[in-house]
Amino acid sequence: MDGAGIPSGIPSGIAAGMAPGSAGMTAGGARCECAALPPGWRKEEVIRKSGLSAGKSDVYYYSPSGKKFRSKPQLARYLGSAVDLSAFDFRTGKLMASKVQKSRQRLRAEALHPSKGKPDLNTTLPIRQTASIFKQPVTKVTNHPSNKVRADPQRVTEQPRQLFWEKRLQGLSASDVSEQILKSMELPKGLQGVGPGSTDEALLSAVASALHTGAAPITGQPSAAVEKNPAVWLNTAQPLCRAFVVTDEDIRKQEERVQQVRKRLEEALMADILSRAADGDEA
Repeated sequence: MDGAGIPSGIPSGIAAGMAPGSAGMTAGGARCECAALPPGWRKEEVIRKSGLSAGKSDVYYYSPSGKKFRSKPQLARYLGSAVDLSAFDFRTGKLMASKVQKSRQRLRAEALHPSKGKPDLNTTLPIRQTASIFKQPVTKVTNHPSNKVRADPQRVTEQPRQLFWEKRLQGLSASDVSEQILKSMELPKGLQGVGPGSTDEALLSAVASALHTGAAPITGQPSAAVEKNPAVWLNTAQPLCRAFVVTDEDIRKQEERVQQVRKRLEEALMADILSRAADGDEA
């Protein structure tokens, strides 16, 4: 260790770390080898100097090529099946003994009893399905010997839905592979939400959920009285928005937007391919 508290075996450029990327961060911490990862991987812990979270630290990992990873899911996506991170503690950079033992037991059990189970691809939305409060068909039985017992098949009806269940989707957002929150899309001005506490985010979630769960056209709430008494007039099969009509001009404009986005995506993918090829040539 030198006078600054930096291990003598670490170059000064690495010890200085990267420049702060946001307010409240130090210039960087010393990077050290991580024995739990393949050779060449380094771990860095950065202490926050200011802000409400002053004193807390952020942990980063760097691949042998210098790529920075901010979270365990991002690290697992990069390493894939080459490294088992089920027992890896991202903050300490060590393998937890209890999880290692459980992982070995699980692998041993899978080897002895291989299963052909399918992954859970359930995309059911968080809708509370209440118990049916309606009368059920019954079977009438008499003691007359000549009568035959007849059972009416129970009708399969959709259970009632909770009103304004779309509000459960508030606060949820999508993020990219680097865990950066994606910007929410903008809905047309003709779409206006209804109901108490209606927001653009809630309206977007409601429209997306309706498109995902049903095959019927999305036309909005048919009655203007839904604002006064939603318990009576609210149509749960339609999103929480006023009735609207999609014109041919709206469809044409949307097709143009899709073409522009596809073109930008193609350019971004091509730039990424060229960048990867250049990195491979330098290595």
